[in-house]
Amino acid sequence: MRKYRDFQTSFQSISVWKSQLATEFRVAGAVHASYHKNRYLTGLAWDLIAAGTLLHPSAQPSSILMLGVAGGTALRTIRLLLPNSSLTGIDLDSELIDLARNEMFLDHTHSEIIIADAYSWLRQNKRKFDVIIDDLYLAGETDVFRSQHCDHNWIQTAAKSLAPDGILVLNLVIGKGHRTKQSQVRKNLLAHFPIVRSLHTEDSLNEVLVAGNKVSTASQLHQFLSAFKDKHDRTYWNRIKVRKLK
Repeated sequence: MRKYRDFQTSFQSISVWKSQLATEFRVAGAVHASYHKNRYLTGLAWDLIAAGTLLHPSAQPSSILMLGVAGGTALRTIRLLLPNSSLTGIDLDSELIDLARNEMFLDHTHSEIIIADAYSWLRQNKRKFDVIIDDLYLAGETDVFRSQHCDHNWIQTAAKSLAPDGILVLNLVIGKGHRTKQSQVRKNLLAHFPIVRSLHTEDSLNEVLVAGNKVSTASQLHQFLSAFKDKHDRTYWNRIKVRKLK
């Protein structure tokens, strides 16, 4: 894979890398979004986000809201697994969304994309969603960060937009420099929801938390394995671990 070009949006600097089959957006040296012509999974956070969506008690959520679209990597996998679901994405960076449409075929996910500040949009929202995905990270010079904390007010705001039995799927960067925030977000979610499950894979520097009144177990993921035709995708899917937080 070689660098194709650099792209500057109003919010971040993005390097576009390409091979014959794949495209990556890299920000601050890290992969920010990924597209492969024949594959869907990467072993990274987007796999966990897609899997977390499927822990809705119905296994077939009909309405999904994603806060923070970037290149649409997770939306592409969700669309494969849930072809009949309504997908809505919110992102502040219109230039990034245009880049994703051109380089990562974002429109193929058949998602409604809204350009807006996700925090403000959700506070005013009147719609209800079976799943709300929070992947709200911005890129700094050397690391990613959240522009706002996942505090009790934010969780309450998100919960108001959940349909009955809806779940909140929240992506967290983990590791050095992020452990305190990871611990605090876990505590906040456990204070608001009776069930919180953690998804992790050995290749990822992320943890995805799934919270709700009802959250299915890892066994629910097994029925979706056959959707992946590529053996690498099936291997990555089987590596996803799910455990209940206490």
